[in-house]
Amino acid sequence: MNIAVVGGGTRCKRLIEVTERHTFEEIDPRVVAVADIKENAPGLIKAKSKGLFVTRDYNDFFSRQDIDLIIELTGDMDIYNDILEKKKKHVRAISDATAQLFYEIARISALQKKTDQELQETRARYKAIINELIQEDVMVIAYDYRVMDINDSLLNKLGLQRRDVIGRHCYEITHRQSQPCSGKDHPCPLVKTLKTEKSSRTTHTHLDKDNKKIIYSISTYPMIENGDVIGAIEISRDITGDINMQKAMMQQEKLASIGRLSAGVAHEINNPLTTILTTAMLIQEDLDPEDPNFEELETITNETLRCRKIVTSLLDFARQSRPVKKENDINGVIKECLVLTKKQAAFKGLSLTAELADNIPLLYIDKGQIQQAIINLILNAIEATEAGGSISIGTDYNRHRRLVDVEISDTGRGIREDDLGKIFDPFFTTKDSGNGLGLAITHGIIEQHDATINVFSKPGRGTTFTIKFGLPPGENNDS
Repeated sequence: MNIAVVGGGTRCKRLIEVTERHTFEEIDPRVVAVADIKENAPGLIKAKSKGLFVTRDYNDFFSRQDIDLIIELTGDMDIYNDILEKKKKHVRAISDATAQLFYEIARISALQKKTDQELQETRARYKAIINELIQEDVMVIAYDYRVMDINDSLLNKLGLQRRDVIGRHCYEITHRQSQPCSGKDHPCPLVKTLKTEKSSRTTHTHLDKDNKKIIYSISTYPMIENGDVIGAIEISRDITGDINMQKAMMQQEKLASIGRLSAGVAHEINNPLTTILTTAMLIQEDLDPEDPNFEELETITNETLRCRKIVTSLLDFARQSRPVKKENDINGVIKECLVLTKKQAAFKGLSLTAELADNIPLLYIDKGQIQQAIINLILNAIEATEAGGSISIGTDYNRHRRLVDVEISDTGRGIREDDLGKIFDPFFTTKDSGNGLGLAITHGIIEQHDATINVFSKPGRGTTFTIKFGLPPGENNDS
């Protein structure tokens, strides 16, 4: 489409530039002629520089055969009416007002396009912020508790897809419950933020995709639109590791204090116990077995021996020596433990089996201490399991994470949830005849090897203890 322009002002210049710069889908517009009585008009100068036809009299357009459209940009209706009267029938004409309307529509479209582009860029920046720059877990929550957005970090921990989360209530997603969090122990930070229009912080326990508890420090920040709070951005930081470290440090301090106390008490008690035991046995030797006092002395002897056994355990607990570490085959250590405990298991009618991986690297451990810890766990499993049950020991090597796992499982009575957090505490026991030091000693040994021990148990469904030994980074000691 060839265009002739009457009026060589700024809009004429812009029209020439637009038709040159842009590619049109339906038509191919080109300005071929410009008329203006002012020789210094911007559009006229632009047309001259492009080698286009220029004239002072628009009447020169009517004799040309190559013009399809005449655009009148002077705003003079007399000129526009004159063009309508003189132009050829196949030639169209547009007045200044019509041209101005098209210009405004084009400008609005351009602005809209720019706004859409800016919106897309803003969304891209927003996604980058919540998914890459913010390392914590993020949810955007509306005033009615519905999730408006969620970042990939939290989705991965929950094991969910975005479509499973958006539009659902936040308490359904993170707590798997049917109503909002409430109460002194589990307050909802969103409620406080909506009420005060200020940020809020609290601590919650959530469940991940494996139903494992994660302790979160949660902060909520108000989202304000037109002066009203419409929701909040919730940022959750996993502080489970920090809490566990604090607990471990408190446990170490507790063990150290109890160890010092135990050593003193044990030494003080050991001497009078020896005197009582020796005296009872000497008196017993002078009595006839049928004498009524003989059985009483037998009771004194047995109870004194039991006390000495407790004192010996106290001393073992108090003097947990630094491990003397050497390279050892953990599978070999476990096999020796099985030999030492298989009779106890068979006597009780239990199956004791092992499934040891072939690719286990050598570990830098104190063989005697680790053997003591594993035997303690096996004996506990034997005591907790009824006849006909089973105990299994397995090893595994995670080459990527450089971790060696030793897992001891039983099909016994299990441990109550309330007791799980206390089983490694000194003197805590659920046994009638236990002294509560076996697992405390085991825990100390494992920690001195820079390893970890975890327990998973359900009442009536057995118990599993998992010891994880880490290998030094970059050290290649695969067997």
